[in-house]
Amino acid sequence: MVKKMKETEIGIIPCDWDVLKLGDYCHIYRGGSPRPIQDYLTTADNGINWIKIGDVKAGDKYITSTEEKIIPEGTSMSREVKAGDFILSNSMSFGRPYILKINGCIHDGWLVIQDYQNSFDANYLYYLLSSEAVFAQYKKLAAGSGVQNLNKDIVTEVILPHPEKKEQIIIAEALSSIDELINVLEKEIEKKKNIKYGVIQKLVVGEERLAGYTGNWVSINMAKKSKLKARIGWQGLTTAEYLDSGYSYLVTGTDFEDGHINWDECHYVTADRYFQDPNIQLTNGDVLITKDGTIGKVALVDGLNKPATLNSGVFVVRPINNAYSARFLYYVLESRVFRDFLDMLSAGSTIVHLYQKDLVNFSFMAPATLEEQEAIASIIYDMDCEIREFEDKLHKYKKIKQGMMNDLLTGKIRLV
Repeated sequence: MVKKMKETEIGIIPCDWDVLKLGDYCHIYRGGSPRPIQDYLTTADNGINWIKIGDVKAGDKYITSTEEKIIPEGTSMSREVKAGDFILSNSMSFGRPYILKINGCIHDGWLVIQDYQNSFDANYLYYLLSSEAVFAQYKKLAAGSGVQNLNKDIVTEVILPHPEKKEQIIIAEALSSIDELINVLEKEIEKKKNIKYGVIQKLVVGEERLAGYTGNWVSINMAKKSKLKARIGWQGLTTAEYLDSGYSYLVTGTDFEDGHINWDECHYVTADRYFQDPNIQLTNGDVLITKDGTIGKVALVDGLNKPATLNSGVFVVRPINNAYSARFLYYVLESRVFRDFLDMLSAGSTIVHLYQKDLVNFSFMAPATLEEQEAIASIIYDMDCEIREFEDKLHKYKKIKQGMMNDLLTGKIRLV
């Protein structure tokens, strides 16, 4: 039997669901902080968990521990929270919900939602508060403030779909199942990345040799043996020239993703801009290094199927007369060899720009033959390809989850 639907202020939902204003069915409070906080921090056994945004990482659902604690006297100037409460960041990650598995105190960068259990299953509420529909309400309610911050008044006014508890639990279980698949994939990807970086550290720096290869390694100065090119100043692009479609990809440092280019996120430029400078027309196999913003990020150009050029913040590095394997260099730049060089270059200061002259002193060791360099690079590249296959799978699972949230949290698809 098809269940009837009804129009509400949050869209079409099943007739047997209610809509509730969150603030009417729970208590919402802002955190507080004893000041100066340094006077209240403690390592004593009776310390109270002091919950900060640094205690969570991307993708976390629960908060299970804290790095710091405060003395019991500080609780009167803060906000005490308990296991089972929800806390929301009111600025940094803008409303990202976390479920507490510990007791503690929160500062004024957090909001807490308490005493919701009579109306909401905790996991169902977690998915609601993580949904695009709720974030859209936050933004609408915060419109005109000039700052994308949450406060108690905004969260109080959020309207939520409300099926019976039994159905809430079933919806949450379905979404938890896809989350488990996502978590397993993320852990597998992290494991494979750690293995890859271990192989890089061993093979690229010569701690281990591939079977069948002998002979000494040689020192290669990257600046002397490479063509380093970037978009020069007089070619400066305006933001108006960053197009949503066009003749050529425009690659910027923000398009670097795990050592490769995310072509789906790239802007475009006109053919005139592409042909303006042949030196920065990209081809598969090019090595890129960011020289502005977050300097020293590297990427290997692959999967390129149309023209591509650079903005002013990126070097393209190409070997002169096959002086080395470009793929081998790419993995050198991903290794601690290049990280150590950048650390030495900064010498405790923050570098905001990487100049070509800075790279004059960068040399790396490599097998004397291109054959061995390519053999090493091929092994690591195959590992890269496997990781990217897993990441593609992860991306698909996340899209499936988003579709499930849109369908299940609106009652478009019913599981009971």
